[in-house]
Amino acid sequence: MGNFQAITCQGCGRQIMDLEFFNNTKTVCNRCANASSKEKRLTKKSKLNKNKLSKKENRVHIDNPLAANKLKKIIIYTLKELYSDTNQIVILCIGTDRSTGDALGPLIGSKLTRLITTNIPVFGTLDEPVHARNLQEQIELIEQEYFNPFILAIDAGLGKNSSVGSVTVKPGPLKPGSGVNKDLPPIGDMHITGLVNIGGYMEYMVLQSTRLSLVFKMAKLISRGINWSIRSVNYIN
Repeated sequence: MGNFQAITCQGCGRQIMDLEFFNNTKTVCNRCANASSKEKRLTKKSKLNKNKLSKKENRVHIDNPLAANKLKKIIIYTLKELYSDTNQIVILCIGTDRSTGDALGPLIGSKLTRLITTNIPVFGTLDEPVHARNLQEQIELIEQEYFNPFILAIDAGLGKNSSVGSVTVKPGPLKPGSGVNKDLPPIGDMHITGLVNIGGYMEYMVLQSTRLSLVFKMAKLISRGINWSIRSVNYIN
């Protein structure tokens, strides 16, 4: 039997016999090697979940007769993938009542304040809208009042003609103002966007001339979908 020397593990710093490094190319002990392997597996699993989430259908059109039920399922799926029950859910509806198209967020916020009566705060209503001028202030207020909040951000958007009337649910932050070339801070752990009109030119005029009927239908659909999904997964008693 050969003589083995004590070697310092580059991972944890403890000294062990070099026999432990026999099958390892790096000078780390078995404990550190196993921990590294576990971390890689968890990282791989996280990436798989993210890919699964991004590939899942995440859009519904207001003219779909089953739109509310379909939207509820999409929101539930996204919440279960991203939300931890240690976080406080906060709903942030962005927009202004001074523009028909951009009033989608405040309309949804006002509807949700009547539908959701407990546990979940809603920011951004017709009476107290959250818009470009006070967005940063509202973000700071949310972060001060709620520890590690899970923010569901909602806003109107512009897109292709074929996409108008569609509602999309996506993980990650919303980029408010991108449709009208405004540089605003990204916000949200997941977000919902309602495409209210065509984008690409004269965005402010397009938002001003958006049909109220479309915006109202979309606000009704999204507020119902959020309310049903939250109740379904027992975030509200």
